[in-house]
Amino acid sequence: MDTATLIESFADFAKQKNIDRPTMIRILEDVFRTMIKKKYVTDDNFDIIVNADKGDLEIYRIREIVDDDSEDIWDHDKISLSEARKIEPDFEVGEEVTEQIGIEHFGRRAVTTARQTLIQKVKDLEKDVLYQKYKDIV
Repeated sequence: MDTATLIESFADFAKQKNIDRPTMIRILEDVFRTMIKKKYVTDDNFDIIVNADKGDLEIYRIREIVDDDSEDIWDHDKISLSEARKIEPDFEVGEEVTEQIGIEHFGRRAVTTARQTLIQKVKDLEKDVLYQKYKDIV
């Protein structure tokens, strides 16, 4: 399943449930941040851009370039100079590398789990809306 299909199916589902666009985008970001945390332990050095109109989702990983001999090379937010130069030959130590991470990078199982989580979050939101609507009446 590609990103556009996932976003489109979730947008249709959210529309059926009368979920507004900002809430839908927040839910999408939360689910993908959870996927990132499972794979990379933290989501601090990741940016997620959701464009629901285009059915587009972009995930960017930002890492600082360190020398190949550095002890920091194993940090989640660092990349060795030699690895960075495979991306672009003119990179130097201290610069930042921004890589786009595709949804396929997470694997089929993670994407399926994300889809199920999206649906569950919408159902939870729907229950909360009903509760808020009727809590003062009962």
